[in-house]
Amino acid sequence: MPPLPAAVATPTAAALRAWCVRAMPGFRRDLRELVSIDSGSASPAGVDAAGDWCAARLLDLGFEVERQPTPAVGAERFGGVVVGRLRGSGRARILLFAHLDTVFADGTAAARPYREEGGRAYGPGVCDDKGGALAGLYAAQCLIESGFTGFAELVLAFTPDEEVGSPASRPLLATLATGMDAALCLECARENGDLVSARKGVADVRVEVRGRAAHAGVEPHRGRNAAVEAARLLLDVHGLNGARRGLTVNIGVVQAGERANVVAAAASLHGEVRAETLDDLEWALTRIEMRANETVVPGVTAIAERGDVCPPLEGSSTSGLLAAAHVVAGELGLRMDAAATGGVSDANFVAATGVPVLDGLGPIGGDDHAESEWLDLGSVPDRVALLAGLVIRVASG
Repeated sequence: MPPLPAAVATPTAAALRAWCVRAMPGFRRDLRELVSIDSGSASPAGVDAAGDWCAARLLDLGFEVERQPTPAVGAERFGGVVVGRLRGSGRARILLFAHLDTVFADGTAAARPYREEGGRAYGPGVCDDKGGALAGLYAAQCLIESGFTGFAELVLAFTPDEEVGSPASRPLLATLATGMDAALCLECARENGDLVSARKGVADVRVEVRGRAAHAGVEPHRGRNAAVEAARLLLDVHGLNGARRGLTVNIGVVQAGERANVVAAAASLHGEVRAETLDDLEWALTRIEMRANETVVPGVTAIAERGDVCPPLEGSSTSGLLAAAHVVAGELGLRMDAAATGGVSDANFVAATGVPVLDGLGPIGGDDHAESEWLDLGSVPDRVALLAGLVIRVASG
């Protein structure tokens, strides 16, 4: 890896970017290696193999490395969390975090191997989130080789289950985030280069409806049709869309009855609520529960049950870091905007601890979860330099 021309206490933005440009051949080789490891969320061995790769790099950089196993979640098992810690001479504790799991099954890396074309890299997980994970490692190396030690502790964390909602790693990540002065999420930037300053919260909701079966031809009057109640409930719940700014409610699964000649005795609705604030999320869930308790078909009952609630990443928790990122971007000669998105990431859970968070700090990429998933290789030097510069600014602030 190319060293900076000289070790300086606080490298300039130009020096950071020059280092990143020279580091690109190594970044591309490493990206090929990391993307070539199958690491679907449901493959603990594959995720741990990617974790082994990252742990080795952290050790080479002088980090203290911990491997933290995750607990089983029901019958599901996941890989472990890799944590690297580097002590410095300053006062700020800064967390960089990324996930190593992908949505792709074992065998995908061989069937659709890493390739480069037209300035882009392609392959399973190249953008979501292996390019981001690698950007964190390279930003750390840039800081180390520059001689910058102005942080109290720099922590890099790699998790195994973000693509399925982080059911196993969420408590470990929250513990790591507690007491940090800043947390930088290494999900890749939006296709237009935007950082992510806000993410909606999301909650699963399921409504079970119970009626009474009867012969639809002989004595339909004895039945209590759960399907009719479910249909009316579906329309009422759908009507909550837009009742508050950014609020969306989607019932994606509807099931009712068993046979065409039997009045449906049971029905169920399964969906999700997304909102910009925790108050709005709670408001919508409460309205769904109230509606379930007020059935309109005589003799039919319903009950709404909440599933996991992922809190929103609200703009108030990102504003300070976003302002700092704008300053660093200006020093690098970059135009830097930020966007709000309806999708969630581990940044949501970290923000819930009260730590300032900024998301979308990986390179530019797109088509996540698709065969066409890509990473813009030309964006890598700027984005790694931005990340390293942001660490410096937070540590020096």
